[in-house]
Amino acid sequence: MDRHKPLEASPAPFPAAERFFQFSLLGMLAAGYLALASSGLLDRLAHIAALLALAWRAAIVLGWLRAPSSDRMPGIFTLAALLFFPVDYLYLSASLAVAVLHLTFLLAGLKLVTAKTDRDYGYLKAIAAMELVMAAMLGPGLSFFAFLALFLFFTIATFASGEIRRSANARSATARSGVRFFERRLSSLSFALCCGILTLMAGMFFVLPRTARAAMGRFGAGRYRLPGFTREIKLGDEFGEIKQNSRPVMHVRTYGGESLAGVYWRGASLSQFDGSRWFSPPGRDMTLRVDHDTLILGRAPHLRHGRDVAYRVQLEEIAADTLFFAGTPEAININLPGVYISRGGSIRVPRLPNGIAYSVYSFIEDPGAPVQGAIAPLPEAMRQEALELPPLDPRIPALARTMTEGARTNEERAHLLQQRLRRDYGYTLQLPSAPVADPLANFLFVRKKGHCEYFASAMAVMLRTLGIPSRVATGFQSGVFNTITGWQVVRASDAHSWVEAWLPSSGWTTFDPTPSDPNAGSSEITGRISMLADAADEFWQNWVLSYDLPRQSALASRIEESGRILGLSRISGWFSAAAAPFNRAPRSAAIWLVVAVGAAILAIPIWPALKALVRRRAGVRRLQRGEGQISDATMLYERMLAVLARSGFRRPASLTPAEFARAIPLSEMSVLVEDLTAAYNEFRFGGRREVAPRMVRLLDRLESLPRARGRA
Repeated sequence: MDRHKPLEASPAPFPAAERFFQFSLLGMLAAGYLALASSGLLDRLAHIAALLALAWRAAIVLGWLRAPSSDRMPGIFTLAALLFFPVDYLYLSASLAVAVLHLTFLLAGLKLVTAKTDRDYGYLKAIAAMELVMAAMLGPGLSFFAFLALFLFFTIATFASGEIRRSANARSATARSGVRFFERRLSSLSFALCCGILTLMAGMFFVLPRTARAAMGRFGAGRYRLPGFTREIKLGDEFGEIKQNSRPVMHVRTYGGESLAGVYWRGASLSQFDGSRWFSPPGRDMTLRVDHDTLILGRAPHLRHGRDVAYRVQLEEIAADTLFFAGTPEAININLPGVYISRGGSIRVPRLPNGIAYSVYSFIEDPGAPVQGAIAPLPEAMRQEALELPPLDPRIPALARTMTEGARTNEERAHLLQQRLRRDYGYTLQLPSAPVADPLANFLFVRKKGHCEYFASAMAVMLRTLGIPSRVATGFQSGVFNTITGWQVVRASDAHSWVEAWLPSSGWTTFDPTPSDPNAGSSEITGRISMLADAADEFWQNWVLSYDLPRQSALASRIEESGRILGLSRISGWFSAAAAPFNRAPRSAAIWLVVAVGAAILAIPIWPALKALVRRRAGVRRLQRGEGQISDATMLYERMLAVLARSGFRRPASLTPAEFARAIPLSEMSVLVEDLTAAYNEFRFGGRREVAPRMVRLLDRLESLPRARGRA
């Protein structure tokens, strides 16, 4: 039989196995896709292609649709996907990596829909495995571990049912049909095997996660990174995409444990505008050296009352090399040799493969407090840079004058512009259907709706037409405080841009002209589930992926100190002694741990034999004490038969025990066998338990005799 022959050509001899195989393979692909989708980095087209292909295949397996019968159709669709690739790259995604991802999903979906042969199914298994590997490279979080378990279950089920299916379809196979509860029994077996494999791999998954992450960093690129927060943003191409992603990108925790609601996490400040993009010209940054992981920026004069806050930031892997701060940072603790600071106050670092963590001491001003002291004038070079404008649509300056009509000061003009933009324009994350030559004029006079970068750009440009220095700041809104973990959770959807205007009465002042999102917010249940999921993922990141040797030693020291305080000196001393080998030689301790795990794995196959040996020895000791049961007589007699079988004497089923004993040639062995048989009859049928010790002694003597070859 041709192993690549379509299944539809002839009825399957074992339809239950075929049906189970198809569903298991579909589940394997779905689990790989979900693991990849959990990273939050797939765009809409990739999701549509994957979900449509999975739904189509499920309908085929259920019998609702027929698989494409034409052999030319896969070739036509493949050619169409290849022709779509340059169009996608040049006009839709405008990114080679994203276009390649789209092409991969389209071809994989095509193979899923048209798969008929064993070779096609082999390709699908490889595609599912590659999805899981990509998910591991993009985000090995707690959700990935859950989808890994699901993937493992379906993989075992796929290969087990595939082997049954292959054997049933073989020419020499005698396949049984009508097996009851086949799917249920094979599912239970797959689940049991999955649990066993997960138990065995859990040790390596928890002990060596950082090693696996380092290996991924060496052999492949880091996670796919979010756009934005670089030295430039382009209207319509950056923040709209980011704000549709709910992935956490930053966790913040104050050392006092309080929430940081209402703050802005300021990253970059962009001062130059060319009509469609804001950017900061390179070459104007100053390098600051970090001394002993500490950078002192100094305490600048504060114009308003406020509060000092110390907090810890865990910044995930995003495209930015920019650090984010609440308020004005005065001291930073960071494990880097140096940082770069721009004239606008942005602080950049070299890009790191696995994110970065840093601690900050900041001063957060109260925006409602009155200004104290005199304001230093803005340097002329910064003033000219913050007023520079490209050629504009003449309607924009006229609109700025109309919106600020009646205002007497620059502060009043700025507040009027903020109010009018919030009131007269709508908020939407929907991007324009086609690129426009002047995105700012299109927003103000045609579309009249957009997201934060449009509002910030409009206000900054109109302020400049009125002679007020301004710039656009990018970063994040405050995020949500997770009461379970005590961390402030900042997501990609919290990405934001706002305006900083220089006013003679208050210096650089923050304005936010963006109206609130009418679709923002979630139900209490959804928010609670989101916080629980984030708490679980935070636990995973802190106590598994990032739980290195210094943190282990610190935990051991804290437990030891707590033991001393509570007077538990014995427990404290025991813990110190147990932790000492790991603190002195972590590598050797890890080796011993691996050896112990390996020994446990090797002991699993021989465990039943060891268990039987222990039980037999315990039974012998019980018999020697005269405490045996009637059923022990049979056990002793079968042990005697095993000894005789090794010497070549096997009891035929036609002989009674006494006849078999008399059939053995006369020797010391035959005498022992006759005595044992007589004791067996007394013990088994006469109920005389006191003969059990004598049977044990006779058996020991029989086992010590040299083997005599003969035949009963």
